[in-house]
Amino acid sequence: MPTGLIDITPPLRAGAAVFPGDAPYRVEQTFAIGPGCPVNVTSVSLSTHCGAHADAPLHYDADGASIDALPLEDFIGPARVIDARGEGPLCLPGEIEGYLEGTPPRVLLRLAEALDPQVWPEGFRALSPETVELLASRGVRLVGVDVPSVDPDTSKDLPAHMAFRRHDMRILENLALAHVETGDYELIAPPLKLEGLDAAPVRALLRRL
Repeated sequence: MPTGLIDITPPLRAGAAVFPGDAPYRVEQTFAIGPGCPVNVTSVSLSTHCGAHADAPLHYDADGASIDALPLEDFIGPARVIDARGEGPLCLPGEIEGYLEGTPPRVLLRLAEALDPQVWPEGFRALSPETVELLASRGVRLVGVDVPSVDPDTSKDLPAHMAFRRHDMRILENLALAHVETGDYELIAPPLKLEGLDAAPVRALLRRL
C-alpha cells in the first residue's frame, strides 16, 4: 500500500462474524488453474452488513434512499478520529464534546479495544441518540464506528439510527481503528454501487492531512 495510507478495513474471510442470524460470508472456487484452465476465479456471498460497510437510509427507513443513490462526496474527505472508549454501554455527548472544536464533517469514533473480526462482540459499546444529535449540530455529515452497529445489538427501536435518519447523515460500521492515532485525516471509503440495496461493503482508508 502506498506510503501514508492507513487501512481501517478489517479482513474478510470464512467465518467472519455477522449479526446472529444474518447471512455468513462464503467463498467458493469456480475455476482453478490447472490442466485446461489458465485462471483462478472465485465466487463470494455475504451480507451487505458483513465487515466494514456503509448503511443506507433504506436499512432503517422503508422509504429511505438505497446505497447506490448516496453521494460519494459524503464518504471522501476530511475526517477526525476520536478515542471514545469508555465504561458505559453508550457513548454520551459529554465524552466527545471536548474533541469537536473545528471538526471536519466526518467523525470516526473508536468505541472498542481491538476486536477479532471472527468473533461477534456481544454487548459492544454503541452511540446514544443524543451523541448523534450533538454531532449533527456541529455540522458532521458522516460518523464511523469500529463496532458492528451505532445501536446496541439488542436494540429493537434503533434510536441512534433514527437520529441519523432525522439529519440525513451517513453511517460507517465495523471499521478497524485500534491501530489509528487520534487526529485529523482524509477519509476514503466509498461503498460499492449495489443498486437498490440497504448497505454495501467499503474499503476504508485514511491519509494524514
